[in-house]
Amino acid sequence: MSSYEEAYAYLERRVDALKTNKTGDEKQTDAEVFDKKTLMTIYDFMTSGYVDSVHYPISTGKEGNVFYATDEDGEPMALKIFRTSTSTFKRVAKYVEGDPRFRGVTGNRWKLIYAWVNKEFKNLDRYNQAGIPVPEPITFSQNCLLMEYIGDETGPAPQLKDVLLEDPDETYDDVLSFIIEGWQEAHLVHGDLSEYNILMMDGEPIMIDVGQAMTRDHYNAKELLARDIHNINAFFRKRGADVLTDEEVMEETINGDNEEEEQ
Repeated sequence: MSSYEEAYAYLERRVDALKTNKTGDEKQTDAEVFDKKTLMTIYDFMTSGYVDSVHYPISTGKEGNVFYATDEDGEPMALKIFRTSTSTFKRVAKYVEGDPRFRGVTGNRWKLIYAWVNKEFKNLDRYNQAGIPVPEPITFSQNCLLMEYIGDETGPAPQLKDVLLEDPDETYDDVLSFIIEGWQEAHLVHGDLSEYNILMMDGEPIMIDVGQAMTRDHYNAKELLARDIHNINAFFRKRGADVLTDEEVMEETINGDNEEEEQ
């Protein structure tokens, strides 16, 4: 048996526990996630010293699954594995082909999905560099992304939608800063921001799922910005926060940025 075949067999055994006691749909999902290329990518993470074990799924999304993983010291991290199916390709294509940073990446399903992973890594890094709370990116390869785990020993941090807020006004201000500073400092617009992709850790919101985020020079950036503002205002209005109007947030975001550029 070649070293490649040995590595593949080794990884199959390591992830086999993740495939037991599953329904038919879940088994199909595992087949999409743990294909041969993905197993070899995980193996590369292991031989490079990033990952020691992949434990259990944290969440299942439209584009991929997130797993709890640990390094050799038992330190936790999140492993996001993007599906390489045709349906995933169709969903992400418009976000990659429309991003000025990825001009020329078009058509080929594998190239687009790998570019999508690269895009989420770059977006996480830009938000992180701007001081906006997101999972810290660690590394990426092929259709796999390693990043900071947001949670504790009992499990992942809950979504904003599932948390009873002690101070809705304070949390609203924090989340608005994701939008405003994201535009002004990271030069990004999330484009799909809602109570579903914000986690609450120790009372503080953390933004996740930033793969679709576009640079603010994208032709549709202001429309995406308006959608984020509307979604966040609608959620916090229901939670009793003192919410600004959509127009006020838009003006603060755009005009505040213009004022900084003039100085």
